[in-house]
Amino acid sequence: MTGIFAVSVLGAAMPVHTQTSTLPYPPEVVFDWHGRPGAFTRLTPPWEDVQLVAHEGGLEEGARMEMSAPLVGPLRTAYVARHTWCERPIGFTDVQESGPFESWVHEHRFEATGEGTKMIDRIEWTAPLGPAGRIADPLIIRPRLERMFAWRHARLARDLRRHHEAGLAPMRIAITGASGLVGRTLTAFLTTGGHTVVPLTRKKGGDGIWWDPQGGEVGPGLEDCDAVIHLAGAGIAEHEWSDDYKATIRDSRTNGTRTLCEALAKLPPKVLVSTSAIGIYGDRKDEPLDELSPVGTGFLAEVGEAWEDATSPAREAGWRVAIVRVGLVLSAHGGLLGPLLPLFRRGGGGPVGSGQQWMSWIHVDDLVALYHFLLAREVDGVFNGVAPNPVRNADFGKALGRAVGRPAIVPAPAFGVRMVLGREKADELLLASQRVAPRRALEAGFRFDEAELDGALGFELVGAHD
Repeated sequence: MTGIFAVSVLGAAMPVHTQTSTLPYPPEVVFDWHGRPGAFTRLTPPWEDVQLVAHEGGLEEGARMEMSAPLVGPLRTAYVARHTWCERPIGFTDVQESGPFESWVHEHRFEATGEGTKMIDRIEWTAPLGPAGRIADPLIIRPRLERMFAWRHARLARDLRRHHEAGLAPMRIAITGASGLVGRTLTAFLTTGGHTVVPLTRKKGGDGIWWDPQGGEVGPGLEDCDAVIHLAGAGIAEHEWSDDYKATIRDSRTNGTRTLCEALAKLPPKVLVSTSAIGIYGDRKDEPLDELSPVGTGFLAEVGEAWEDATSPAREAGWRVAIVRVGLVLSAHGGLLGPLLPLFRRGGGGPVGSGQQWMSWIHVDDLVALYHFLLAREVDGVFNGVAPNPVRNADFGKALGRAVGRPAIVPAPAFGVRMVLGREKADELLLASQRVAPRRALEAGFRFDEAELDGALGFELVGAHD
């Protein structure tokens, strides 16, 4: 990585940032990855609240992208860029047509080397606000760009490695829950690898395959898919656990899974990667748990067992069925960190209850990579979707505090958590202890990019990476 200054033909100093890395793949592979639908999502750091509003054309001259980015407080600004040059597999250029900078030119180059591809991102810009912007540039814009592009190169290298190691030919993959946190991340990851994602949707007449998970109906389209990934289920943490909502949690998983699997049972057998959760183990204190551990007790354990059993129609019809028991998902876009980040950034975080309960977590990139891995490997049965190093709650709080640069010393006593959430929900979601290991994933050869909590939080929240 280098950061330099260029001089324009008019003699004015123009700031330039250049990020370079070498990837062990041909330029065609790297170029094509950038031209696929999920590339924008995969290359946008979690801490940058940039949204793609519209995209006209593909990776070609004249193609146009409209984005929205934060300006000040709740105010946002539009950013419009156009590809002014594109030559496969050499590179392409984005030029700002309108946006927050006075000027912005981003050149992507892919140079063939004996080791694969030398990838070069070169950004030349003029800061907004004239002299004031030029003064602020080295303090704000340049460090932000350096962090952003170092992270982009690291994530791209990981994604390309995952796809290369899997060795999957392009597939047509049906996904339930594609609009959720994991579904959005998985969709972007799969599409950049050349796969086509077909969402199951409850809206008739839209894109994807229509289904009514509670009514037991699935429309046409599954027969054209090479694999199915099942993620759908009502949120557990967002609502009060009334009797009615507990029924919704249970039915959304068991009825939806049964509806899907009964439809799959009528088709030639392929592969289904379904979902469960480590809540199936119940509250187990310090007991080490893996896929051979018995089911525990409690509401979530009962739901998990019924959820997994509902895949039986597909399994009995000859489908290869793998089930991911998902742990606590680390993503800046939601999941476990959604309600915690604002609290910890204000210095109000700390241990919950005794702080001694075990938390079995997983970075969202490793989780979507595990679903992808299970598509590619001839394995079935349950797999714990957790990183290999669970931590106690108090240590998790300290690690999150370090990641956001704040102390994590404000305790949340168990009685207070129970008063706010209700005893059952508090005990099962925040106070339960589950020390879970991903034994079967490791035995099958899966490799975690984020096996340690500090590294996972650093990559997700501040762009730190090896």
